Amino acid sequence: MTELGPVAWPPAPIRTERLVLRESGARDRAAFIKLFASPEVGTYIGGPRPRDELELAVPEVPGRRPGLFVIDLDGTMIGMITLDRRDAERPGRVRPNGGEAELGYMFQPEAWGRGYAAEACAAALDWFANALPGEPVALCTRTANDRAMRLAAKLGFTEVERFQEYGAEQWFGIWSSDTPSG
Repeated sequence: MTELGPVAWPPAPIRTERLVLRESGARDRAAFIKLFASPEVGTYIGGPRPRDELELAVPEVPGRRPGLFVIDLDGTMIGMITLDRRDAERPGRVRPNGGEAELGYMFQPEAWGRGYAAEACAAALDWFANALPGEPVALCTRTANDRAMRLAAKLGFTEVERFQEYGAEQWFGIWSSDTPSG
């Protein structure tokens, strides 16, 4: 991962109407393992990882790095959001050399369909726009992932291109702080 840039990390927790976006802690370890082991969550990201493998690999304090927010609902981790620099070697870019910030997210299946992803992603995009004004944010998802495609549209991402990667058609879009989110 390439660092986001001159951003103080971690930021103060970000509060929305129902959620808190915060830095991860040791109390989130079991939720990280559950998230990455979930067959439903793994559907569009290469499949679930074996729980026993995760138990060995996930550190005591997982996900503690710049650009990763835990999504907290009433004191419980229901998902995570990442803002990372997109690898310039991957297809999909708006700059000649790539390196755009890229929004990623994963939520526990029991949190799906309640608007939490839209609420949390809009808050993360607003934070990013204030932290790095004028920087575009990319989002890449499989075109077969209807929920992710709807969320991208709701957040104001605009399609740039489609391409084949990981054995599936990918949708690549861009968001700028000039585009209202959520």
